[in-house]
Amino acid sequence: MTLKDHFELMAQYNQWMNESLYEAVSELSAASLEKDEGAFFGSISGTLNHVMVGDIIWLKRFAEHPAGYAALTTVKAMPQPQGLGATLHSDFDDLRNARYLLDRTIIEFCDQIEVYDLNLPLAYCNMQGYKFEKRFGYLLQHFFNHQTHHRGQVTTLLSQKGMDLAITDLLAVIPEA
Repeated sequence: MTLKDHFELMAQYNQWMNESLYEAVSELSAASLEKDEGAFFGSISGTLNHVMVGDIIWLKRFAEHPAGYAALTTVKAMPQPQGLGATLHSDFDDLRNARYLLDRTIIEFCDQIEVYDLNLPLAYCNMQGYKFEKRFGYLLQHFFNHQTHHRGQVTTLLSQKGMDLAITDLLAVIPEA
């Protein structure tokens, strides 16, 4: 297995988990989605929006990679989120549709990555304007880890409401040998 294979699997897992998570969340009322539950970004809606904000911020940075990934053209044209807690979509159905499209983009993007690309440095500025330059493969790993971290928060909030997502492990999408 190459690192490229790993990131392709992570993109598939991301899509699968988001579909499962959004299906479960769709059963909640708008008030329940917006209720501040004390999570990092308050509510379930706030957390789901934050994951999308983080994804867009990182994908816009990845779009500057010297490889010039064609799959990221649409993301490059998106407006830069104005903060980590920004609400990109207040309507759940709009958020769900945008999530679906972004997950398709992530899969296409990971399909376009070459193993060589992962070792190249990528320069970027964080939201405070500080400059960094880190190896692209490590940044991509952070990208997927960030999603998992915040989806875990949402699954905890759902569990506190008596909802069970059942299987959420990466193991569920790892193919048989």
